[in-house]
Amino acid sequence: MNALVHYEVDGAVARLTLDSPHNRNALSTALVTQLHQGLDAAAADPRVRVVVLGHSGGTFCAGADLSEAAGQDPGDVAVDRAREMTKTLRAILELPIPVIGAIDGHVRAGGMGLIGACDLVVAGPASTFALTEARIGVAPSIISLTLLPKMTARAAGRYFVTGEKFGAAEAAEIGLITVAADDVEGTVAELTAEIAKGSPQGLATSKALTTASILRGFDALAEDLTRQSAQLFVSDEAREGMMAFLQKRPPSWTV
Repeated sequence: MNALVHYEVDGAVARLTLDSPHNRNALSTALVTQLHQGLDAAAADPRVRVVVLGHSGGTFCAGADLSEAAGQDPGDVAVDRAREMTKTLRAILELPIPVIGAIDGHVRAGGMGLIGACDLVVAGPASTFALTEARIGVAPSIISLTLLPKMTARAAGRYFVTGEKFGAAEAAEIGLITVAADDVEGTVAELTAEIAKGSPQGLATSKALTTASILRGFDALAEDLTRQSAQLFVSDEAREGMMAFLQKRPPSWTV
């Protein structure tokens, strides 16, 4: 299996690097599997106090790998992808180790959900963020579980429906990320050094206090949102939206 996620440990810091730039680090089955393996390896290593989730290339993550849907029933694909996304976000939230997202690139769709699940996020000047689902006839259903608890209500009300692109400074202002930094690696190094002073028990319990309410949202809403995601994905509007996107033309509702 090709290495799509690189895992390395340096002292108290485990680094997970998404490295599938040919498809903008899309969440393929293989990449997601390797991401889970890396999270499990970090949790099992007594040296590790913090995980840094980074990326190669100009995109952190563009969301689901739709190329894997070819020849499959769209409804089944939508349900499988939604459940896979839920499991991945939950794995980050439930990891008994803080996770820092280190971003200096574009973040879209499921990638937005990943940074919502991270405990801290540092984003550099090349970072851009957008929730463009409504433009293709769907909605940020599953990823709302990690985004809505982090973003201000006014910001969510805006960006969920406008699809506007915004940068790191705005992302920090609305709570989507922790720090907008010119020097991502330097800022991450400062944060990891502070976190490494914590004990395993202290870090795990302290993190759990911050994620408990988000996880309760998963328990209450994930199944309904999975069904919603599937229904949207197989709708006529979504088919038109995705086709328009692929054909680089305006969808029918804007003409």
